[in-house]
Amino acid sequence: MKKFVDVSKHVKWVGVVDQDIKTFHGEELELSNGTSYNSYLIRDEKIVLVDTVIQKYSREWLQELKEEIDLDTIDYIVMNHNEPDHSGALKDLMKEIPNTPIYCTAKGKEIIQAYHSIDAEFRIVKTGDTLELGETNLTFVEMKMLHWPDSMASYLSQDNILFSNDAFGQHYGANALFNDECDQEILWDESLKYYACILTPFSAMIKRKIDEILSFNLTIDQICTSHGVIWRKNPLEIVTKYMEWCQDYKEDQVTIVYDTMWETTRKMAESMADGIRSKSPSTHIMLMNACKYSETEILTEIFKSKGVLFGSPTINNRILPSMAAVLEGVKGINFKGKSVGSFGSYGWNCRSVGIINDLLNTTALTVVNDGLKVNWNLNKDSKEICFEYGADFVEQI
Repeated sequence: MKKFVDVSKHVKWVGVVDQDIKTFHGEELELSNGTSYNSYLIRDEKIVLVDTVIQKYSREWLQELKEEIDLDTIDYIVMNHNEPDHSGALKDLMKEIPNTPIYCTAKGKEIIQAYHSIDAEFRIVKTGDTLELGETNLTFVEMKMLHWPDSMASYLSQDNILFSNDAFGQHYGANALFNDECDQEILWDESLKYYACILTPFSAMIKRKIDEILSFNLTIDQICTSHGVIWRKNPLEIVTKYMEWCQDYKEDQVTIVYDTMWETTRKMAESMADGIRSKSPSTHIMLMNACKYSETEILTEIFKSKGVLFGSPTINNRILPSMAAVLEGVKGINFKGKSVGSFGSYGWNCRSVGIINDLLNTTALTVVNDGLKVNWNLNKDSKEICFEYGADFVEQI
């Protein structure tokens, strides 16, 4: 395990770095750079443990924690969020210190009991409640649906630390702990990916919650997340990014996502890309075969895009499975403020474009046309039609 690290006068990071993990949320989210499960120990006149770690590290983590502190001296446990990656070690911890009060939201208590069947003293908190520790105190802020209904943040006075849990985090199992010590390209790529694939559905609530936190006029010297780095250099930079990302974010990019059976749909996508370039040379174009890229990669690029084209041939009265999975992901994330279109090739049954459109029409995306179909294979005339389709599409967005 990574050695525990001092964060401030009163706070020590007591988490776990997992650089081997490759997927998260089951197999849904691809992790390119591992992750961490961040737990924090606050030492003042009262001692507080903020969050735990995932269950698979429970025994090892508890052993390390016992070497750091006598567990019986922990006065309180604060559970900002109780998804199993944060609460997994809580049951084993409570076996060691069963009389220690747990501070959480009302929904947090419900989730802890549902997952872990813990019989403990729960102290339910809401926004504005405080916990006096000595020189410092903790103030609690409910963060409902960022990204679970039990989520909250805790602010430590004097040290001016916001324990933000999943907010402002990223799946990055960095060797270093602080944002100024990490590879900046990886850090920001993983931060955007984390927002795009996990938090986008809650963007409207995130904006309101950030506005609320900023209205408190708190001095924030560090943001201690539950995954990834601690933001200590210019910590509000990530808050500014969230305010950009939560407002129908898009760059000058068009993503073309497709799958292909006998290469016709691929050729269509490439001709459309040429048409887009002819009208808008500065627009970045991402061509993504849905079978060659992970859903995480595709959804992240869609998040960055102002326009997206989805393509599939027809096979057995349906679209190819990889495209169906992508479209289900798009529907679930509920992207807004993007223009979309469809295309596909066919032999004797041209249902694919209609199926794609039906799925797109269940979203908040703007479908700009009826889509484009090509029979059998691309020829000179149909290649030109695809070129013009791409040119017209980019002009409409």
